[in-house]
Amino acid sequence: MRTLLRHLLDEREWHDHDVFLLRFQQAARELAEREGPESLARLEPAKRTFQGWYYGDRQPNVDARRVLVHLLGYSIRQLWTPAPEELGVQEPASRFGTAASHAEPGMDLYEMRRTGAMAARRAMDFAMGAEREQVGEDTIGFLGDEVARLAAAYPKVPLSEIWDDLALSQEEAFRLLESGRARPTQSRDLLFMAGALSFMMAKGSHDIGEPKAALMQARTANFLARQAEHTGLTALTDGLKSLISYWANRPEDALHYAQQGAATAEALRGTVAPWLYGLQARAAALLGDEDAVWAANQQAISLRELVVADELDALGGLFTYPEIKQRYYAVEAAVLLGQGDARVATAAEEAVRGFSNPSDPSWAFGDQAGAQCNLALVRLYGDDLDGAAEAVRPVLDLAPSHRNNGIVVSADRVRGVLARGPIRDAVVARDLRAEIEMYRPARPVLPS
Repeated sequence: MRTLLRHLLDEREWHDHDVFLLRFQQAARELAEREGPESLARLEPAKRTFQGWYYGDRQPNVDARRVLVHLLGYSIRQLWTPAPEELGVQEPASRFGTAASHAEPGMDLYEMRRTGAMAARRAMDFAMGAEREQVGEDTIGFLGDEVARLAAAYPKVPLSEIWDDLALSQEEAFRLLESGRARPTQSRDLLFMAGALSFMMAKGSHDIGEPKAALMQARTANFLARQAEHTGLTALTDGLKSLISYWANRPEDALHYAQQGAATAEALRGTVAPWLYGLQARAAALLGDEDAVWAANQQAISLRELVVADELDALGGLFTYPEIKQRYYAVEAAVLLGQGDARVATAAEEAVRGFSNPSDPSWAFGDQAGAQCNLALVRLYGDDLDGAAEAVRPVLDLAPSHRNNGIVVSADRVRGVLARGPIRDAVVARDLRAEIEMYRPARPVLPS
């Protein structure tokens, strides 16, 4: 993805690191004088860090974000959205150069898009409201489109960008079900959509560190899936309960729910089946059961060969389990068992490479961060402290809006290993431990 940030740097011919650095430092000094702290004036992004920003592979930390916003006049969210390919952007005036305006005067492209999105939502609300006396086909279509959009967006954007839409769509699905006006042929679709939205709300509650609310939503999703007689979604919600328990360090519960889901999914051929065995492998690894890990991974590999995409896979995003994610799960199970030999190291590097392209439909920022933490752990097992620091750095540079519960726990696993053995007294290890200890945002994922 070519971001607005890259578009602006190219237009101003700041794509060379040395040229950009002069502008960045000038903006940092001005911001430090105006707002503080003084340390802001000493910010100096390395060439590799700048290239990560330029190519959209990573986002800056909090201080660097402030400087970029001051320098370029756009929010971080705007800077990391896709650049316009045909229309120019009316850039705000800046003391660092006169903006060249290619858009119509009075409103820039991003404001136009925002207004357009609001108008579209209002139009949808109107159409759905007009059908309150009966559930029309347009209502079902609108809600189905929202489920598909949110499912695809969830793994790729900060939760704060879609949380309100998720809650509103779930509320709308419940309202339609409670109205009693849905025809029998529509009830199954509504139950399925309400279940899918509750699944995403459960995942969201988990991501912001609210496991009790997450399990309540997951149980609701499971109930709706059973009411819809949708075996795949029923099994998927068991898998979600396993995932929530896994990250809450309740491996016995995680293994139970994954086994329960696998039994439900026994006759299914979608990717939910191998996912449930991948979940079993990770839970068994937390319990230290190497034989169970091996057996679960072998079953996942066998089921992968039989996969036929189903209704859940068609939704994509959170509802499918691509092969690269299966490899990431297998690596994580090995890492949790303390394995770090050449075979595991190669698999860990392949998992990181597999999540290196944000434009890939299988890409998810959470999975990418997890794979990077696993690679850091493998390198620590091999006493490669510098290599581990390099692997975990993109995770530590994630903006607070991206630091969901799973990412925080993954980073904390790295911190735990950094505190063991001879490396614990190394300067790099001490610095990384201190940085990870401060890593969890005050309000994870959602804005204040």
